[in-house]
Amino acid sequence: MKSLVKGINSNMESLTFPQDFIWGAATAAYQIEGAFDEGGRGLSIWDTFAHTPGKVFEGHTGDTACDSYHRYPEDIRFMKELGISSYRFSISWPRIFPTGTGPVNQEGLDYYHRFVDELIANGIVPYCTLYHWDLPQALQEMGGWKNRATIAAFVHYAEFMFREFGAKIKHWMTFNEPWCISFLSNYEGQHAPGFTDLQLAVTVAHHVLVAHGKTVQSFRKLLPDGEIGYVPNTDWAEPYSERAEDREACRRKRAYVNEWFLQPVLKGSYPDFMIDWYRTKGAELPILPGDLEVISQPIDFLGVNYYSGGVGRFKAGAGLFDCEMIEMGYVKTDIGWNIYPDGFYRVLHWIKQEYGNIFGYSMRFGLIHVDFNTFQRTPKDSFYWYKKWIGRGERND
Repeated sequence: MKSLVKGINSNMESLTFPQDFIWGAATAAYQIEGAFDEGGRGLSIWDTFAHTPGKVFEGHTGDTACDSYHRYPEDIRFMKELGISSYRFSISWPRIFPTGTGPVNQEGLDYYHRFVDELIANGIVPYCTLYHWDLPQALQEMGGWKNRATIAAFVHYAEFMFREFGAKIKHWMTFNEPWCISFLSNYEGQHAPGFTDLQLAVTVAHHVLVAHGKTVQSFRKLLPDGEIGYVPNTDWAEPYSERAEDREACRRKRAYVNEWFLQPVLKGSYPDFMIDWYRTKGAELPILPGDLEVISQPIDFLGVNYYSGGVGRFKAGAGLFDCEMIEMGYVKTDIGWNIYPDGFYRVLHWIKQEYGNIFGYSMRFGLIHVDFNTFQRTPKDSFYWYKKWIGRGERND
């Protein structure tokens, strides 16, 4: 991917992009599809979690969500109007294999064929995420990602999708945000399945990365002309001072999200200082012989999701890492996160330097507002801002 740094300066009106820059947008199946009990779809851990009282803001669920399962032609028309040339979506694993393994659900498969065909017919290149958090509930009841059998189930599902859609989809992602799959969901308990067990979270994180590596191996055999990567989320904690305690606390806080999921894939190892830290908290890394070789299969691209960051300092007993995040007066998003673009800049440069490359519906994302009562789509100001930039015609060869 070409660097954008040469085209960026302090004057946003003169921002330019490479001629072959790909404009796109992205969603996740559970967040938009709805139709949770239609078309032969099985239950996912998010169905169970969202239907558990007290787990999600105001009891919101993805039962109907944006109803995109029924309204995807309208959504694709908006994509075309916006001017994007690519769209990243995720497959609902239990819509293909209702119990995670076993017989294929043909109705679910047909839905995704219609969906992908509609994208292509409108000149939009499909980018497919195999897993955006919706593990089949049947597999969770057998231990979920704690159970290494789930690795084999995921690889089987992925191989089936590669064979079925390989002629139509050339760009694939194994997992979206493995930190959310593991620590946010199994240690912090904020996402499905909602546990608060550090050892479980460390185990899940490792097994997800092994599943990623095995899937990449299969992809190379089945779709040698395609591209595959994964999409970790990233964060940035800037030390409040130059004190060693502040620097080390922030390093741990960053590694919790960043290094733990980037270093094994890109360097074939976990950060030793984090292994030691987790051990002091009673959690061991469950590595089997050969795991790191599998995890570190070469990938074609790295997705980088960045939302926020801030300034931190050492404080004994402040969370898992003795790191206290300080209120510095940053402007907040509508959902209360710091608007901290410097963190994105620092993340990208850190990745380049280190590796040589690169909550319910109360938390609204996206370019188009959906009224969940009528499902009317209304483009936001950001839709038109993005449309303006896509259509500017300024290019930098």
